[in-house]
Amino acid sequence: MMTTAGVLGKVIAVLRAANADRYHPVVDELIAGGIRNIELTLTTPGTLDVVHQLRAGVGDCARIGVGTVTTSTSAGDAIRAGAQFLVTPGVAAGPAELARQHNVPIMMGALTPTEIMAAIECEADLIKIFPASTVGADYLTQLRGPFPDLQAVPSGGVDSASARDWLAAGAVAVSIGGPLIGDALRGGSLRDLAARIRKLEQALKSGESC
Repeated sequence: MMTTAGVLGKVIAVLRAANADRYHPVVDELIAGGIRNIELTLTTPGTLDVVHQLRAGVGDCARIGVGTVTTSTSAGDAIRAGAQFLVTPGVAAGPAELARQHNVPIMMGALTPTEIMAAIECEADLIKIFPASTVGADYLTQLRGPFPDLQAVPSGGVDSASARDWLAAGAVAVSIGGPLIGDALRGGSLRDLAARIRKLEQALKSGESC
């Protein structure tokens, strides 16, 4: 589902903006910094109008997915727009079925064991542990008892420090939004965004060496 080269290959950057025209410079900076998996959100007006353009701009350097998919209709729209993966905030059988039909990977939100079992039943490629900040990385350690093969991706309130902890607990990747993107989608400094990417990379590398 993901491009996984290097430690930053285990990061999915989540972009939520006032309008999709804010995406382009931020996506360029993320890729320049080494981020290879980018989730655009359907709560951002115009997202589906720019997916093809962004994909053309990044080529094979990154994968562009669409998140906040909540219905079969929005899943179909995202697939037609060119999304390379889908992300749902919760268990959703309709989007999962469409994703399978079109061979598009899907990451499905779940938090409790019951929800995780439902997501597995839907054949989700990855399970988004959401909202991750409400439980912490030790929660995944406990989950891996009954779910030893869980392909977990924590999302929601994950920052550089907790990302390292989640990966150490067995997460296959982490989704990071605000703590990484900051105010870049509101006209903030791209130089500061680049610095946050470097800080994240250093944190993840320090976790690998432990």
